[in-house]
Amino acid sequence: MAGQARESYFDNVKFLTIVLVACGHAWEPLTYGSRAVTATYLTVYAFHMPAFALVSGYFSRSFDMAPHRLRRLVTGVVVPYLVFEVAYTLFYRWAQDDPGYPISLLDPWYLMWFLVALFIWRLSTPLWLQLRHPVLVSLAVGTAVSMWPGAGGDLALQRVLQFLPFFVAGLVLRPEHFARLRTWRVRWVALGVVGVALVAAYWVAPWFDAGWFYHRGSVQGRGVPGWAGLFATPALFVLALVLSACFLAWVPGRRLWFTALGTGTIYAYLLHGFVIKSSRFWGWYDHPWLHGPLGELAVTAAAVALITVLCTEPVRRVFRYVVEPRMDWAFRRPTGQRSLPEQTAPREKVTSGGG
Repeated sequence: MAGQARESYFDNVKFLTIVLVACGHAWEPLTYGSRAVTATYLTVYAFHMPAFALVSGYFSRSFDMAPHRLRRLVTGVVVPYLVFEVAYTLFYRWAQDDPGYPISLLDPWYLMWFLVALFIWRLSTPLWLQLRHPVLVSLAVGTAVSMWPGAGGDLALQRVLQFLPFFVAGLVLRPEHFARLRTWRVRWVALGVVGVALVAAYWVAPWFDAGWFYHRGSVQGRGVPGWAGLFATPALFVLALVLSACFLAWVPGRRLWFTALGTGTIYAYLLHGFVIKSSRFWGWYDHPWLHGPLGELAVTAAAVALITVLCTEPVRRVFRYVVEPRMDWAFRRPTGQRSLPEQTAPREKVTSGGG
C-alpha cells in the first residue's frame, strides 16, 4: 500500500507539472496587459521547468547503460524527437506559408529542446552518480556556461547545461526526501514562501525580464556583464529549488481523478505545442474579453482541459506508435537470451517537459 501511495504521488506530480507548463504557455500573451498575470507567470516560470528536470533526474537514477535501457532511450526519447522536430517544422511551414523554413535536427524548435536535454542528461547519469558532489559540480558547469556567450548554438546546449543541475539534484534524491516535504509544518511554511514570491513577482513585474528563467543564452543577453552569472545562476538555482519544494509539498499523495493521467504526460508535452503555436499563428488572443479576469480564467481552464485530454488513453493509443514505438526489429537480441517484449522490459519513466 505504501508503494502504491508513492506511485500515486509521483504520477500526481507529473500531471500537475505539465499542467503548469501548459498554463505558462497559455498565459504568456496575457502578461502584456495584466500585472497580476505577469506575477503569476513569473512565479510559475521560476520553478516549473526546474521541477520537471528534477523529477526527470529522480526517475533516471537507475540508468546504467544496460542494453534494454539504451533501447528505451532510443525509442522513448530519440525517435519522438526526430518525429516531432520534423512535424513541428512542417506545421510551421504550413501555418506560416513558409515552405522554405529549414528542418534542422541540431536546432530544436520550441519545446523540443527538452528531449535533447533528457537524452544528454540520461547518458551522463552514470558519471554523475560516481562523483562525490555531483550537484555542486553540475552547478559549476551551468554557471560557467551562463557566462559563455559562444556556448549552446547546436542542440540548445546553453539551455541543456544550465538546467543540468536540477536533473542532477533529482538523481541524488530519495523517497524519504519527498516524504519530509509532505508534512503540515512544511506545507504551511511553503504557503508563506509562495505568498512572498507572488508579492515579489508583482513588485518586479513591470520591469523584470522573464528571460532569466528560460536559460536560453548567456547572462550577457540579459544586459549584464558576464561575471554576473557567478551570482545570478546559483541564486536562480536556489530560488527554483525552494519553490519546487513548496510545490512538491502540496502535491496530493492519494489517488485522485487525474493520477492515472500522470503516466501520459509525455504525450501532452509533445502534442500541446501544436495548439499553443496555433493560438499565436491565428490570433486567438486578439479578442479583448480574453484579457480581462474572466478571460484569463477561461484561458487557464482551457489549458488544464487540453492537458487532461492529451493525457488520456485514447490519445495515447493513437500516438503511441511515434511517442513510445516498439522497435524490436531495429535491435539485436541479447546473446543467449530471448528478447523481452518492449512493454515488459524495465524502463525509466519519461517525464514531460517544456519551456
